[in-house]
Amino acid sequence: MIHDIGLWRIGGRGMSIRLRVALPYLLLTVVVSIIGVYVVTRLVTGTMRERLTNQLLEAGRVVSDYFVRQEQRHVLEARRIAYTEGVAEAVRNRNEPAVLELTRPIFGEGGIDNLILISPQGGEVVHFIMGAAGEVRQVEQDTGAALSPIAAPFLAERNPGASPVRALGRNSIDHEVYYYTALPISLNNQFYGVVMVGTSLRKLLPELKSVALADVVVYGNDGQAVAATLGSGRAEILDRLSISGDVYREVIFSENYVAGDNFLLDGRYYTLARAPLQVGSDRIGVFGVVLPLEFVIQSGEDSRTTYVLLFTLVMLVVIGIGFVVSRTIIVPLYSLVNTSLAITRGDLDRRTGITAKDEIGTLATTFDEMTARLQERTVELERANEILQRIDKTKTNFIQISAHELRTPLTLIMGYSQMLEEDAKNDPEMLKLAQGILEGSERMADVVESMLDVSRIDSDALFLKRTNLELSPLIRKVWKGFANALEERKIEFDTDGLEKLPPISADSDMLQKVFYHLIMNAIKYTPDGGQVRVVGAYLNGVEPPQVEIAVCDTGIGVDPAMKTLIFEKFHQTGEVLVHSSGKTKFKGGGPGLGLAIARGIVEAHGGWIRVESPGYNEETFPGSKFIVSLPVQKDAAGGA
Repeated sequence: MIHDIGLWRIGGRGMSIRLRVALPYLLLTVVVSIIGVYVVTRLVTGTMRERLTNQLLEAGRVVSDYFVRQEQRHVLEARRIAYTEGVAEAVRNRNEPAVLELTRPIFGEGGIDNLILISPQGGEVVHFIMGAAGEVRQVEQDTGAALSPIAAPFLAERNPGASPVRALGRNSIDHEVYYYTALPISLNNQFYGVVMVGTSLRKLLPELKSVALADVVVYGNDGQAVAATLGSGRAEILDRLSISGDVYREVIFSENYVAGDNFLLDGRYYTLARAPLQVGSDRIGVFGVVLPLEFVIQSGEDSRTTYVLLFTLVMLVVIGIGFVVSRTIIVPLYSLVNTSLAITRGDLDRRTGITAKDEIGTLATTFDEMTARLQERTVELERANEILQRIDKTKTNFIQISAHELRTPLTLIMGYSQMLEEDAKNDPEMLKLAQGILEGSERMADVVESMLDVSRIDSDALFLKRTNLELSPLIRKVWKGFANALEERKIEFDTDGLEKLPPISADSDMLQKVFYHLIMNAIKYTPDGGQVRVVGAYLNGVEPPQVEIAVCDTGIGVDPAMKTLIFEKFHQTGEVLVHSSGKTKFKGGGPGLGLAIARGIVEAHGGWIRVESPGYNEETFPGSKFIVSLPVQKDAAGGA
């Protein structure tokens, strides 16, 4: 049969698919059997000491690796706290309330139990301890952490780029032994203080025991055992496991594991191996791993001949089963493969034709049903996509054509309105009418220009004339354009940090439109007597460096569910029909294009824009913050 030829021949080479499946299966079975015999006759009958030593060494490596992973978590959590906006300045200025407000909500999220923030002058600004029940304790008094071996060098050198330092230490407040990591707090390549994070050994050691499959002991600098999982870390157990100062120094300066003595504890014999606890370039102490001697004791040594015969029999049975399985599975499986390849090539009319009643038959039937549904959905999606493309193209063409067609009559209306305004200077009533016409035509011109900007963004026709641009004068220019509106509505406007921003390569006119729309939106959705602020920040801890400009207001805010939707074309907040007519009036009207234009221009510059807001409320006015992030050229960043 033609079907059989295609089934049993692959690529014209003549090798049956049965052989291709059975041969590796056979080889694997033989290899596994040989390995099994070897394990039984050699490894299992090896000496108890060799196996015990191997287990101790493996447990020791697991312990070392675990501390390295904990160090990575420490560094990540310390940097997350240090780089939280406002923390560095608050620590440097010893502004304890501000540091408490910024760090308390995030303390403990990264799995740390102790947090100490030290100012450049050496004072403890904040000291948190995580209690056994998960409660956060704030330490009021200075514990002298600044004088510790891992904090003092940072305060003396004041190097913002110094590497992290680790150590074991006992906290004088709760007398717990912690694994500490310290690193400098830096901002703009300046030293702002020291952050120390620690995890209690009481918390770490049970986890170590579960991953190392052995009991763990940790020694302090004098050889005293400070923590252990053996015997639940009782004081008498720690005294029993302690070593002399000479032994401690021998271990911490050694390159290999140092075996300890066998000992009897609670009626059970144990053996111990010690090694230096090294994280990065720091040797912070000594640890030991403990195993019971009966861990490797076998109840008896079975006959080697019995094992050989058993594995041989199992091998023959497995080979026979494999032969049968290869015959019953390969045929329908090959049909499924061919059908799936045909569907991958786009032949959605192809079906498997398998009618078996077993699991493969069920799989084939389900596969055929999925293919039929996929074919139906594909046809529907192609039709819907074609319709949507035509609608989107029509919409874009309409916006572009409408904007161009409206520009000419608007120019005429504005020109005649200006002439009429000039002629009506002596007629107050006529002058008021002329100014109204002129104001309306100017607003209409803004709408037309916005429509043209949107059409350029949609058609990827936005052309940027990049120059070396200072952002502070640009935002000041935008602000002056709204001076009358701000004064009329008694809205306070101020800026912060813009003068310190490095220049960026950008299109001045395009970025002016971005901040025009953002500041206008802030004014429009802020009630009379509110506040609008523009804050600049330079981020040199990312690649490439960025400048962030945040436009903040005390307005009605943004619903969290709408934070993405508001950047889409024609979207407006609230009921559109109840908006006022003035573009800078409270909840003033507009076509809903400003944020879409701002996003398109910012993304064309290689940046991004996002919004932060507690929520939408027209009674409490939670406010919102629109953040624009733009890349800084490396030469400009280096000179900043």
